[in-house]
Amino acid sequence: MSAIIVDGSSSIARITLNNPEKRNALSLRVLRDLTSNFRALGDNENVRVVVLAANGPAFSAGHDLTEMVDQGGAMYYAELFDECVNTMQAIREIPQPVIASVHAIATAAGCQLVAACDLAIASASAKFATPGVNIGLFCSTPMVPLSRAIGRKRALEMLLTGEPISAATAVEWGLINRVVESEELDSAVTALAEKIASAPRSTVAIGKHAFYAQEEVDENTAYGITAPTMVANAMLDDAQEGMSAFLAKRQPNWTT
Repeated sequence: MSAIIVDGSSSIARITLNNPEKRNALSLRVLRDLTSNFRALGDNENVRVVVLAANGPAFSAGHDLTEMVDQGGAMYYAELFDECVNTMQAIREIPQPVIASVHAIATAAGCQLVAACDLAIASASAKFATPGVNIGLFCSTPMVPLSRAIGRKRALEMLLTGEPISAATAVEWGLINRVVESEELDSAVTALAEKIASAPRSTVAIGKHAFYAQEEVDENTAYGITAPTMVANAMLDDAQEGMSAFLAKRQPNWTT
């Protein structure tokens, strides 16, 4: 059984974590597969949105602890955590938005995956936690996207206590976009993905890149990034078509 199922046959691609017995633990091999598949889908011009989902009783329990005991040196740990970073950065760097579809608990690096995704929808029964402190391994890499998503004080509370938060709290804090009932999760994620996929791929890609480029800089620097981005965007065929279609009160015919 493959630990990851990938379906890139339509404009809305889907990556599904598929190792229920291990609660979709992020082994080194799984992380490598996630990185390579995100990048491959990113290069696929037919894909407009990527959905990250999971099968089984957990979305992901984070790193596979059975791989992390008595490894005997820093080299293995460096390889493991560097690959984890590669996975998270691949999500950020591909041109398509990535939506996390969270049906159940996401902990440690599993919570990091959710925080790293561009958007996230969760079922009402989902929970989120960074409990590494309770086993002596602080969730230092998960704190990177987590703190950027929910802010310093809330992130530190999760990191220092390891206590899980509910889906309702996660949406209030900004970790996820919305909460739906379990039976509505797939349809809610699909509706969001289809809405995004209806826009020009080139425009969405420019917007995603610009968002992250300006997010962590001061206002003046941000405008220095986004004004030239608007120039480049306005010169695209799809932008010219979209504006012309709006003025003519007709549906646009996108080229990408």
